[in-house]
Amino acid sequence: MTFQEEIQQGIPDFLPNPKPYNSEINHAPKRKDILSAEEKVLALKNALRYFDPKFHAELLPEFRQELEDFGRIYMFRFRPEYDMKAKNIGEYPGKSEQAKAIMLMIQNNLDYAVAQHPHELITYGGNGAVFQNWAQYLLTMKYLSEMTDEQTLAMYSGHPMGLFPSHKDAPRVVVTNGLVIPNYSKPDDWEKFNALGVSQYGQMTAGSFMYIGPQGIVHGTTITVLNAFRIIKKSPKGGIFVTSGLGGMSGAQPKAGNIAGCITVCAEVNPKIAKIRHEQKWVDEIHENLDDLVERVRKAQQDNETVSLAYLGNVVEVWEKFDFEGLKIDIGSDQTSLHNPWAGGYYPVGISFKEANKMMAENPEEFKEKVRKSLRRHAAAINKHTESGTYFFDYGNAFLLEASRAGADVMSENPCLGREFKYPSYVQDIMGPMCFDYGFGPFRWVCASGKLEDLAKTDEIACEVLEEIMKNSPAEIQQQMQDNITWIKGAQQNKLVVGSQARILYADAEGRMKIAEAFNNSIKKGEIGPIILGRDHHDVSGTDSPYRETSNIYDGSRFTADMAIQNVIGDSFRGATWVSIHNGGGVGWGEVINGGFGMLLDGSPDAERRLKSMLFWDVNNGIARRSWARNEGAVFAIKRAMEAEPHLKVTLPHFVDERLF
Repeated sequence: MTFQEEIQQGIPDFLPNPKPYNSEINHAPKRKDILSAEEKVLALKNALRYFDPKFHAELLPEFRQELEDFGRIYMFRFRPEYDMKAKNIGEYPGKSEQAKAIMLMIQNNLDYAVAQHPHELITYGGNGAVFQNWAQYLLTMKYLSEMTDEQTLAMYSGHPMGLFPSHKDAPRVVVTNGLVIPNYSKPDDWEKFNALGVSQYGQMTAGSFMYIGPQGIVHGTTITVLNAFRIIKKSPKGGIFVTSGLGGMSGAQPKAGNIAGCITVCAEVNPKIAKIRHEQKWVDEIHENLDDLVERVRKAQQDNETVSLAYLGNVVEVWEKFDFEGLKIDIGSDQTSLHNPWAGGYYPVGISFKEANKMMAENPEEFKEKVRKSLRRHAAAINKHTESGTYFFDYGNAFLLEASRAGADVMSENPCLGREFKYPSYVQDIMGPMCFDYGFGPFRWVCASGKLEDLAKTDEIACEVLEEIMKNSPAEIQQQMQDNITWIKGAQQNKLVVGSQARILYADAEGRMKIAEAFNNSIKKGEIGPIILGRDHHDVSGTDSPYRETSNIYDGSRFTADMAIQNVIGDSFRGATWVSIHNGGGVGWGEVINGGFGMLLDGSPDAERRLKSMLFWDVNNGIARRSWARNEGAVFAIKRAMEAEPHLKVTLPHFVDERLF
């Protein structure tokens, strides 16, 4: 069969041969055995409902074994044989170009070069899934190949519920992930519902098909690192940045450190992930001995080098060793997946990676205690460094939250609303006041042609647009504009592409609309192929996350989720090609609600109309909320937006004289 025929086939009417377990692939850890005997029967029934009853007797023992071995039913037998990667949009079968764009993005999320655990359909973060099983993938691709622009596909946590009649301006796909009833949104609830095959954790951009590989966070991390050094009033040259995590999004850290120009030390416990990042040239060197690492860092300082060093081991050992050696760390953070601490997101110090995976599955309570003990030790080591002047920030991975729950010394001596912890979230000090409040966030695009020359052309277009806008930009956003122009000019030489030909930059509503319009005009002229727009949910208005995206909201509303819900509803009727709303993402299930979108530009007047309507709302919804929270940068930004668009009328806050209290 051709690739197109396989897509159109969906779930085959025969049983493919079972596939051997490939130990060369990076696999998800075994999930804990959480279902009762009765619930296991239900999980098996739920899995078998995708298949003709004539196959049930043969599939039942196989699925039961998967549930026993992995804690999930992935249906490995049905994994396609074709290359899993984004292709030219013209290679996908179908009646709708928008649907083909979504197929392209789904495959990009599952590309072996992009996905953390591709056989388990997990893109990043340890459990950020595109689908729960391979039957869902096959069925979704089939539906997309049949869809017209008068239909919408409803996706329930990876399950394609079906095609429903709609209209050309409706989203082609509406995605929900993990939207369980709030009282059933604890870690064990998630484990149970996922094992039953009825809900999944979509992370931020995995389950919404908008992940573009670690490049997506390289830019944000670069901005964060640059501004962290600006906060301590030191040049990155010769400065030391210590962090951990090389899998998924955290793999961006060493590359960002190199772009910023510092010495990055990033610990990673998984040898396969470290090897992949080294082969991809996202990290310069791998070290397995702490004494050698210290010597190498000292040499880099002496030579004023820009270099990224991976330590194959636990980051706690790095913090402790550098303290013992008197090695001054300038800035520090952590990017392990602590939103998922009990299932592979964080590995405790003192036991091997292999031992930890075994304990996680076979003795979860002991593993939990090891993690808690490690977090206490981790925080104690960080505290020693910060007492000597290290600037430490929480990088939105729930490090401080989970450390506090473990009893670590991370709470502020004088806590106040929004400043409970000793250390700030990077959003509180950097991203919030410097970027999000002014409307700057991670705007991204994918060249649907897959052509290198299209990406080069879009880089050129984006740079020209930003340089033109900057000529008349107010002083308040000149730094943001310049950082992004510098970024886009160096994007190609930094070899950021993993998977699809994609790019990211931080832009406000004006920048996003003007760049998108310029792309659409270029497509219309035949200079480039179609472009898929999107953003990380980690943005101005897509996410309500009290310890990350909205951690610099101090009016008490950071625990509400109106903004994210309003965002995705508004995007839906303003022209998005697909929209998604998730429970969980970045900091974990139950801790955040986030929404995202994708949009196809095809050079048409319809695309131009949609991009102007949707992109304006997608940013200014968040600025309005941040303004109402009395964030001064956001008040400034929303006033500018109202001057530019007379139909925009936003309620502005009155500031209260503190002396009255």
